[in-house]
Amino acid sequence: MPIVTVKMLEGRNDDQKRALVEKVTNAVSDTVDAPKEKVQVIIEEMPKTHYGVAGTRISDM
Repeated sequence: MPIVTVKMLEGRNDDQKRALVEKVTNAVSDTVDAPKEKVQVIIEEMPKTHYGVAGTRISDM
């Protein structure tokens, strides 16, 4: 049972997340020959204040 975690900044709408889950599920299923019913996709969203690059928070850029 493959479990995939996608971490991303918040701000995507439900249609985008739905499409992401569908496409990740299909890619994993096709790549590792796992039944789609067994593929789990977890989306972890974080606020821009909780993520930084090169010493600067994304929210401050």
